[in-house]
Amino acid sequence: MSHTPDSRRRWLTAVTVLAVLVAAFATQAQAATPVPGIDYTTGPTQLQPPKITVLQNSGGLAPGDVFVAPKKLGAVAGQQGPEIVDNQGRPIWFQPIDSPYTATDFRVQQYQGKPVLTFDVGQSTGGPGHSEGEDVILDRHYHQIATVSAGNGLAADQHEFALTPDGTALITIYHAVPYDLTSVGGPANGQVLDGIVQEVDVATGKVLFQWNSLDHVPLTDSYQPVPTNPATPYDYFHINGVTIGADGNLLISARHTWTVYDVDRPTGNVVWRLGGKESDFDLGPGAAFSWQHNAQPEAGHPDTIRIFDNGSNGTPLGLEPQSRVIDVKLDLAAKTATLVDSVEHPDGISAPSQGNAQRLSGGHLFVGWGQTGRVSEFDAGGSLLWDAQTPDGYDTYRAYRSPWVGQPTTDPTAEAQRLDKHHVAVEAIWNGATEVDRWAVLVGPHPWSLHRAGTFTWDGLDTSVELRAQGSYVEVVALDGGGQPIGRSQAVEVSS
Repeated sequence: MSHTPDSRRRWLTAVTVLAVLVAAFATQAQAATPVPGIDYTTGPTQLQPPKITVLQNSGGLAPGDVFVAPKKLGAVAGQQGPEIVDNQGRPIWFQPIDSPYTATDFRVQQYQGKPVLTFDVGQSTGGPGHSEGEDVILDRHYHQIATVSAGNGLAADQHEFALTPDGTALITIYHAVPYDLTSVGGPANGQVLDGIVQEVDVATGKVLFQWNSLDHVPLTDSYQPVPTNPATPYDYFHINGVTIGADGNLLISARHTWTVYDVDRPTGNVVWRLGGKESDFDLGPGAAFSWQHNAQPEAGHPDTIRIFDNGSNGTPLGLEPQSRVIDVKLDLAAKTATLVDSVEHPDGISAPSQGNAQRLSGGHLFVGWGQTGRVSEFDAGGSLLWDAQTPDGYDTYRAYRSPWVGQPTTDPTAEAQRLDKHHVAVEAIWNGATEVDRWAVLVGPHPWSLHRAGTFTWDGLDTSVELRAQGSYVEVVALDGGGQPIGRSQAVEVSS
């Protein structure tokens, strides 16, 4: 059978379109693969986000909502998982995570030029402060569009999941290897945890770069006591942060060496070390730190590093009686490090583990106080503006404030119960919808015969109201700030 040029072009076009559709379907299917630990079964009416209690709200805050991931510290009743709340602590979106898995590093990032939600889901491996799991990316509709796993036979750890403008992800890994520890007073048949960074292409899963701490940092640099039990790996490095520095290199934080490393991306060589036993800089008054987390380049100040200085590991103690956020200015020529700013909580909070600090607009500082479960915002002068607390028995590894527009593709859910002959209790539920200003409640004798019985202000992802109304069916309609409907539930029968 012969083909004319036009028919052949049409045939090739159809084949190309089909190939694109097949590839798109394969990518979507891969992205939608269930991640262990994520609870995909809990319905809207079963959501019980951990309550974030706001202790202080002085106003004048930076724009955006608050992103935390409350996780249970032990056998605590209740749900856990990544959660968005507003300045009153009201939940906007919540994703339950099944124990023994937990979620960490929940925040807004950019992927393919669009804002996305990212977090890690992992399970503890039994060691102190590290786990194995997968990293997750959700779009503004809360659809899982990608996952990132470690390569080279390794498993991603929960400490870091940082997306880059190049479509790659920086992740951390803990890998136990046999090791003779007699040089540091440990057993000859011991083990050590290698602190690893991988840069992974999100779209393909290919590992583009790998850095191993054991290739560059000796065990003698550690402040962590050596275990005497050969079955316990020596966590000498404890990698807990990696990002791209102002110079384009990697900025790596190692908690147990009290050091921040500048690492050349092409070669993996350590360019300089800040802090610890082998610091390349002379640290000025107040610039020394211990057991730190979340070293970041300070935006607009390429010579300054922002660090969450825990100041303590619980036991042993560190250099500070309380945790703080410090800005340290580096003089690369003179090899000096100068403290230029330090922010502490007025309650003298000491976080033995975890923590982070995020610079916001107007110079504000948003701080997650790690193990304590406290979350705070400070103005540019270091004054406390906003303060909140996770429930007893919970903490959050990090905390962030970011603008976010969530547009769930699910419909709102309505529940209604008859209180007496004249009154009905109604719940309007829409997990993740950020643009709801008010709820209109429709009531009537039939699903097709409803009238507006009242309008109520949004009060969290599950807004509960009581109203005077008769009728056997209820429907709720979400209205935006201009009064326009943006979502509608199914009509539900009023229960008695």
